[in-house]
Formats: sequence, structure tokens, C-alpha cells
Amino acid sequence: MDKTKLLIIDDEPGLVEMLTMRLEANDYQVISASDGREGLDRARNENPDLIILDLMLPEIDGYKVCRMLKTDERYKQIPVIFFTARVQASDIKSGEEAGAQAYISKPFEPDILLAKVAQLLKK
Repeated sequence: MDKTKLLIIDDEPGLVEMLTMRLEANDYQVISASDGREGLDRARNENPDLIILDLMLPEIDGYKVCRMLKTDERYKQIPVIFFTARVQASDIKSGEEAGAQAYISKPFEPDILLAKVAQLLKK
């Protein structure tokens, strides 16, 4: 059986590496992108089961990446977790409006992120 594929779109290499190790240890396949444009391309080409998406990204911000995926019939079913240091109520509201299913703030507890991933994937 194929592993569940997760896409991390974040421009902090150390954070991506740590998340990748934690998620792979929990039997997920992880792919990543370091900016919004690359993330959008990888989402379209790889069709991941879930996306962990930073908001503040080079090229295209996370809100726009999410909106572009959620308005496309081929990708709108992919759950998106916004993963960001932006935690104002207006940021969270904008995330919901863009179509994200969850919002996790940095710094974060890895177990909370793992639980949210499992919940959204119904694992």
C-alpha cells in the first residue's frame, strides 16, 4: 500500500527538515517546496493527500496558493493546514476564507500537528 503523501510548502529549511523527519517517522511520504510558485506546481504535479502551507512565502503567498487550489476542481478536495507565525484573528479569518481546513501557529507542538494531520486524513 502506498504511503500517504504530504506536501510541505515553507521557506524555512530547518523547519522543513524537522517536520519531514517527524512526519516520515509516522509513516508519511513527504515532499516539499520552498516558495509559493514551486508549491503550487508540486501540488498540481504530485497531487498530495494533504498540504502544510506557510502564509509568508516568496513568489506567491500562502493565501493565494490555497485559493488557487481550492478553486480548481482537480485539487479542491486536498486538505490544507495553514502553518504560520501569523496568528491575528484577521489572519485566521483570511485562512478560512481561502479554504484552509486548519490553522496551526508557530511555534508549535509536533503532536498537535500530527493529530491534526491524522484528523484531516481520517487516519
